[in-house]
Amino acid sequence: MEERQVTTDGTRRPLPSWFTVFATQNPIDFEGTYPLPEAQLDRFLLKIRVSYPSPAEERQMLERHHGLSGADLLEAAAIAPLSADLLTAARNEIRAIRVESDLYDYILALVRRSREWPMLALGASPRAAIALLRVAQAFAAFEDRDYLLPDDVKRALPPVLRHRILLKPEAELEGFDADRVLNDLLAAVAVPRG
Repeated sequence: MEERQVTTDGTRRPLPSWFTVFATQNPIDFEGTYPLPEAQLDRFLLKIRVSYPSPAEERQMLERHHGLSGADLLEAAAIAPLSADLLTAARNEIRAIRVESDLYDYILALVRRSREWPMLALGASPRAAIALLRVAQAFAAFEDRDYLLPDDVKRALPPVLRHRILLKPEAELEGFDADRVLNDLLAAVAVPRG
């Protein structure tokens, strides 16, 4: 995917610039599946945890499914593709978010500190630093700001790094998970005050 092409049956096929892969991970049933190696996980931008719906949301699901199924549900959702121009404009807007020098240092301090964190066998890669910057910029854009804040970086850190770090076995035995370690990491790195 990094090369923006796939090969099937010996034929190379270029991918459009907006090609995106979404994947799900079911933590309950791993039969017939194998965990991805760290180098492949590092290529995913985010790992978002999806919890069970609220009672009201779950009731709404039941009501929507009553009488509809399969393709009918998809059509009822009325999902329309976004134009390439709109996606390009959004990408440009995010990349235009101003980043002060001390925020580059903050991102690097978080990523580099993860590599020496005592609970981690594997810290964040240079690719993770770039992803952290881009996702933090997107959070700033969602807040209708043209500049980055430390809070944007803090908000982006868990979904960007939770699948890129590897806990030591003893940390897992003590009940730590990736989010807890990342919260401890955030607390240990000084926030820029500029």
